Amino acid sequence: MRGAGRATFAAVLLLIVGTINIIYGIGALDNANIFVNDTRFILTNLNTMGWVLIVLGAIQLTGGFSLFSGNTYGRVIGVIGASLGAIGALLSIGGSNPWWSLAVFALCVYIVHGLAVLGQDERAPAT
Repeated sequence: MRGAGRATFAAVLLLIVGTINIIYGIGALDNANIFVNDTRFILTNLNTMGWVLIVLGAIQLTGGFSLFSGNTYGRVIGVIGASLGAIGALLSIGGSNPWWSLAVFALCVYIVHGLAVLGQDERAPAT
C-alpha cells in the first residue's frame, strides 16, 4: 500500500505534537511564566487558550494512536487535528518565535499530505 511509511511517520508526529500541546495547555491553565511580557492572545485569555490546547492535543493523540492501528477513523481525525494545528500555528506567527510557527505549519501540512495519499494502490509498470 502506498504511503504506509509516511502515515506511520505522521502518526508519530501527531503523538509528539499532541503531547506538546497538552503540556502547553496545562502550562497556560497554571499561568506559567512562559506566557509573559508582550504576549498577545488571539483567544480571550490564557485560561481559554489552555483549554483549547488541551482539547487540540487530545484530538491529535487520538488520531495518532488510531493511525497506528490502521483505522480510517485515524486518518480523518489525523487530518482534522493536523489542520487545526496548522491554523493554530498561523495564528501564532506574529509572536516571539515566528520561525517556530512556520516550522509547525510546514509539519502539519506534511501530515495532511501524508494522510491524503495513504491507501492509493501502487501500479505495476506495464511490460
